[in-house]
Amino acid sequence: MELKNRLQERTKMNKSYGPMLNAYPDSIGGSLHQMVKFLGKPELANIFETFYILPSVFNSDLDRGFSIVDYQLNDLYATEKDLVDLEELGVKLKLDFVLNHISVLSPQFQDIVKKGLDSEYADFFINWNEFWKGAGELTDEGYIQPNEEHVKKMFFRKPGLPLLMVRMPDGSKVPYWNTFYQQVIYPRLEVQDLMEVFGLQYTFASRLTQIVNEALEENKKITEIEFDQFEEYKEKVVELLESRCRYLGQMDLNIQSPLVWKYYEQVLGQLAKYGSKIVRLDAFAYAPKEVGESNFMNEPSTWELLSQVDEIAKKYQLELLPEIHSSYGDKTHEVLADKGYMIYDFFLPGLIIDAIENGSLRRIEDWATEIIHKNMSTVNMLGCHDGIPLLDLKGILGEEDIEKLISIVVSRGGYVKNLHGQKNMYYQVNATYYSALGNDDKKMLLARALQVFMPGIPQVWYLDLFVGKNDYEGVKGAGEGGHKEINRTNLTLEEIEEGLKLDVVKNQLEMLAFRRNCEAFSPEGQLRLETKEGLTSFTWEYLNRKAVLDINIKDLSFTITEITGEEKKVIMEQI
Repeated sequence: MELKNRLQERTKMNKSYGPMLNAYPDSIGGSLHQMVKFLGKPELANIFETFYILPSVFNSDLDRGFSIVDYQLNDLYATEKDLVDLEELGVKLKLDFVLNHISVLSPQFQDIVKKGLDSEYADFFINWNEFWKGAGELTDEGYIQPNEEHVKKMFFRKPGLPLLMVRMPDGSKVPYWNTFYQQVIYPRLEVQDLMEVFGLQYTFASRLTQIVNEALEENKKITEIEFDQFEEYKEKVVELLESRCRYLGQMDLNIQSPLVWKYYEQVLGQLAKYGSKIVRLDAFAYAPKEVGESNFMNEPSTWELLSQVDEIAKKYQLELLPEIHSSYGDKTHEVLADKGYMIYDFFLPGLIIDAIENGSLRRIEDWATEIIHKNMSTVNMLGCHDGIPLLDLKGILGEEDIEKLISIVVSRGGYVKNLHGQKNMYYQVNATYYSALGNDDKKMLLARALQVFMPGIPQVWYLDLFVGKNDYEGVKGAGEGGHKEINRTNLTLEEIEEGLKLDVVKNQLEMLAFRRNCEAFSPEGQLRLETKEGLTSFTWEYLNRKAVLDINIKDLSFTITEITGEEKKVIMEQI
């Protein structure tokens, strides 16, 4: 399909241009039922056009929903009636589809664990050794070590090779491709286990059990356990542990399998039945894999995959929003936009902080102008469930500017996330957006005003709306790797009621309501930017209606004005 026709088709399918709320199903009041009640409050009337519910709304086990077991609703958080109630409020739905992987606990992978390579899903996931056959050497551990020239090209999300050794029913182990999280869990032994299995006396079995369990508590590999005087039992104990091991993790799907494409169709059909209009494609760029490639953003296979998924989505009238983090300099966002897709504006969050801290809107003006001139359809944001993206800024900001930005946010209590410890591989800073701005109401309101007037659909993280601060107890409670919980605090209904009394919350809602209801922001509206005598103006215009944001970035003051013909009305003013 020609790009012009494709874009026209997108416009027909997707009529969502107003603000989009973003939250977990349990972020407010503990369930989607309470979230729907929240959206039905008078203070929220006719503000949010779409609600993006994160994937813990489905059956999942890890990563707060992104390790999906299946796409049935999680009964603890949501029911189909909640979705019907949401639709009756006039709020559209956006949901996630994780293309690259599903949980170890999925029915498909569990079938392999139970039936081994006789499972009908044997090629549903990527058998590591089959994939690398002829391109590496088999190790003593039973997996192929790819040749060095291949390893050098690969993009890794964690240390070591991305594989998980999975025990088959016959006791053999098969390596499967595992890009993201994995955990092998060995149940702790009981004294009576060893008494029954090996016929040992109680005191003997008790000491051996202690040695093994202490080693497991220290996260030692079972082959590294020092059995001392019990060495003769090592092989038997290791076999016992292996036979009882359990797995957690996200296993990569084999897109060469027809069953995977059948699964893709089933999932997209299910999301459409739930009422979803927009589907965010998570981790799609990791799915295509080839020997000798980086196996992230392989070309042209990444675009071929996206095109095939899009063909399925069209049957269900679903708008795809591919999610990918890459630097501005890579121009991946432009490739997506040129292919007719909406793109995430992962540049805006950092650019706004940069503008506020440096007292200059030049970079934001340049970016807004580029969006307009290149006709890019964007979804923008301040905060989100994942953190404040920084890797994406390379090419807009220099390395020193990014370092400065990191230092500012970290000095205000944020955490830096690097890609497996590699220097200069900034991925994100974990902080609430409010705390990243120094818990400053004026900065928060200016940030929201800029978001509202930028091109694209403004996606609003629920915690930003209620000026949430860094949640260190949440991080502590999540344990190792729980840094993202700093910006995922669940709010009670009582906290919501108190928050709605705050001026900084009321003013954000007023701006978002203006963005939703002022005709100047129509998709056919035009944005004009102008800087004169220290004042920067963002002016949206459609027919005889104008929406104007005048900013003095030096003192953080701004005015929002609505102009209808000759009549002017000040919507909001920050002095």
